[in-house]
Amino acid sequence: MDVSGGSGQPRSGSEEPAEHHAGRAAPAADPARPGPAPSGDTHPEPARREPGGPASAGSAPEGAPAGDGVPAGAEDRRGEPSGNGEPSGTNRPDPAGGFPGADAPPAGHGPGDRTPAPSPHATAGPERERGENTGRATEGTDGTDGRPGHAPGGDTTRPAPAVAPGPPPQRPPEPGGGLLMGRPFGVPVYVAPSWFLVAALITWVFGGQLDRVLPELGAARYLVSLFFAVAFYASVLVHELAHTLAALRFKLPVRRIQLQFFGGVSEIEKEAETPGREFVLAFVGPLLSLVLAGVFYLALQTVEPGTVPGVLLAGLMISNLIVAAFNLLPGLPLDGGRMLRAVVWKITGKPMTGTVAAAWVGRALAVSVLIGLPLLTQSGALGSDAVDNVGMDTVMDALLAAILAAIIWTGAGNSLRMARLREHLPDLRARTLTRRAVPVESDTPLSEALRRANAAGARALVVVDAEGSPLSIVREAAIVGVPEHRRPWVAVSGLAQDLTDGMRVSAELAGEELLDVLRATPATEYLVVEETGAIYGVLSAADVERAFVKAMARPSA
Repeated sequence: MDVSGGSGQPRSGSEEPAEHHAGRAAPAADPARPGPAPSGDTHPEPARREPGGPASAGSAPEGAPAGDGVPAGAEDRRGEPSGNGEPSGTNRPDPAGGFPGADAPPAGHGPGDRTPAPSPHATAGPERERGENTGRATEGTDGTDGRPGHAPGGDTTRPAPAVAPGPPPQRPPEPGGGLLMGRPFGVPVYVAPSWFLVAALITWVFGGQLDRVLPELGAARYLVSLFFAVAFYASVLVHELAHTLAALRFKLPVRRIQLQFFGGVSEIEKEAETPGREFVLAFVGPLLSLVLAGVFYLALQTVEPGTVPGVLLAGLMISNLIVAAFNLLPGLPLDGGRMLRAVVWKITGKPMTGTVAAAWVGRALAVSVLIGLPLLTQSGALGSDAVDNVGMDTVMDALLAAILAAIIWTGAGNSLRMARLREHLPDLRARTLTRRAVPVESDTPLSEALRRANAAGARALVVVDAEGSPLSIVREAAIVGVPEHRRPWVAVSGLAQDLTDGMRVSAELAGEELLDVLRATPATEYLVVEETGAIYGVLSAADVERAFVKAMARPSA
């Protein structure tokens, strides 16, 4: 079952949407929210580094003031009234307290520094261009009269768009998993490359048996053996289709079916909602294998024994019985393990308890297979003479047992990890992970946009039109690539990625539903909106990944 995750810095504070204004947005007297810029030729104080505040502004052109940065500690002054009667800085203060596009003070400097250390990448999340956040910094205006966009010497040319930062992130191709054989019931069926290896092995082994039973076939026995290998895996496909149909019946999405070295896998993307459905979902596969064994047995009664059809039907009957019996063993990741999980879930009311029980039974089963299978073959309990089971046969039996045990042990561990992931997925909420954003118009210089963001305690920029409707998101990776001395003459429009429908995320999404939306449209940033369509902020894939890793590191309840 596939789930994806990500990392990031969750935000604290109340969950009131970030405000934006129509027209040319600029900072107001309230430093905690965006507003109109100071008019006239007043020279603001140079930015200062304070405990918990951002770094000072970058270099400015010759003759320009040191910077217009406003200390970003304003968002920490909770409860102070602002100009409109609302508390200043209590909307959704960001833990980092500034925009992560420039230099940052070292971690741990000042009481307001709450930037966590970088964490490893998670495997289930959307791809992103940059896997790190560079902290927080203040970008001052670099104009000669306190207004951004003024070149030295009084040249008042408007800022030019930046050099194109590269094409926007493209959606990666959907992983196939082998050779596509078809789409029964709309679910793709793939044959993994390892299947050809096991088909050759079955052809060789079954061909040797045919040589003893039907020596008159000669070299044609290998054609018959190849037909048996294909027919056997067709039976495995029917087994997997039973799981798939049950999942679709319960409204559970199935990503694909894959035939591989040791059988097949139906990749069901969501968990059954009740233990009863989980039991049915697991039981239908072995049940259909038993039905197929019965069908082959009935067909065997209509042919002569010792003939090619008789040998093929007998082999298919026995192989389906073995598949059903093996899958009914009560340990994950086998079907019997899922049935045991459903029973424990029903008794305790806790799906995680059922998973833990079935997974540990699966691990015990793996050890039993590793030790017991070679002993059984050596003792002749599997139908062969114990005297003959020496030399190469012993090595092959031990190798087969080791492979089976490794598959069962690994599958049990993966089941535990997936259960822990699903248990912690509800902790991933778009509303709590979203960065506060500042709306800016397309021709706003990057230095001015960063100054407004730091003044408001925001860490994201959204490009809006004259009516305040969002058009694009300024990408963090593109901001980092612009040198500080160029930022007063680079317009934010040159660093922005146009919004698509998939990049608009509801603030109410959480857990697996949130990850499904992010997987559907891979990007580095997403616009988070309220149900009314108002801008709430920007969700970074990096933040989701880090929160995912953090949640997975916590012990299960």
